This record gives sequence, structure tokens and C-alpha cells, in this order.
Amino acid sequence: MKKEIPIWEKSNLTIEEAAAYFNIGTNKMRQLAANENCDFVLWVGSKCLIKRTCFEEYLKKRYSI
Repeated sequence: MKKEIPIWEKSNLTIEEAAAYFNIGTNKMRQLAANENCDFVLWVGSKCLIKRTCFEEYLKKRYSI
């Protein structure tokens, strides 16, 4: 039986979860994650995960994305 963890308690989010959580489109999330210099992306094989707290800090420093 798989336990469902609330999205706000997860440390890493999928592109779709991050887009829903931060109210950003999935295409924009993919575009931001494609940057090799970003520190909020964690690659697990070919799966891209967004580090929630790091991305929150990234957004705090931005005027627009």
C-alpha cells in the first residue's frame, strides 16, 4: 500500500507537482529546469525533480520569470 505524501511536505517535486504548487505552467518549469546552472534541479536518471525549498529561494530573489 502506497502512502500519499502531501505536496507541501515533499522535499522534491516532479515538474507537474512543482508547476501546480508554484502556480507556474509546466512548459515554463521545464524551461527553467533546462538551465544547466540552476541549483534547484535534481536529476534521478532521466527524471527531473525540483528541490522545493531551493526553488522557493530562487523565486524570492526574482522580480519576474
